[in-house]
Amino acid sequence: MALLVPLLVFAGDDRYATVQPSPDGIGKAYMGREIAKVMGYYGASWLERPERKDEEKTDRVLAALELKPGMKVADVGAGSGYYSSRIAERVGPQGTVYAVDIQPEMLDFLRMQMKQRRVTNVTPVLGTETDPKLPAGALDLAVMVDVYHELEYPYEMLAAIVKALKPGGRVVFVEFRGNDPSVPIKVLHTMTEAQVRKEAEAQPLQWAKTVKDLPWQQVIVFRKR
Repeated sequence: MALLVPLLVFAGDDRYATVQPSPDGIGKAYMGREIAKVMGYYGASWLERPERKDEEKTDRVLAALELKPGMKVADVGAGSGYYSSRIAERVGPQGTVYAVDIQPEMLDFLRMQMKQRRVTNVTPVLGTETDPKLPAGALDLAVMVDVYHELEYPYEMLAAIVKALKPGGRVVFVEFRGNDPSVPIKVLHTMTEAQVRKEAEAQPLQWAKTVKDLPWQQVIVFRKR
């Protein structure tokens, strides 16, 4: 990752600094990390590519979530709903999946996908850059798949997600591994485990485990303290 040289502090919030923008970043840094640009809704077809299951071993990701029937789960940054539908299948008809995205176009695509797949226990939620609009104290689990590094306000969003968890509820980060030349992803769209832990532990979260047996990604699990 390129050296981040702060230019100024955002007015009213010293958590974030302006940095010289890189081609894939927004020129805003948090805890020494430049925030990546959001993948727009035009990338929905890439999320649904047929080879994704084998490339990313998505079944292993789902297994790491330890889903159970009846769970209430938030898929934050749900995009096309690739994981939302698969989580919904595992939590069953008594469970609920809140599919959160800030792009209305993505949610329109997600609704179409859920209708085609006959999935009825996914609730689309239009969030904002600082608030996922989730019910307080209601969730067993919140998961972000290749999303957290794109959050424009990571501190505020993660705080809101933690507020939505039940006591002992879990937050799971799925991120492409940083500092790994074998991962075919732009640098700002990767994160190291150390960076994820540093940012997550600024919240009332305790690290639980990291699953590393994936081709490109890692699954980093935290529990609400």
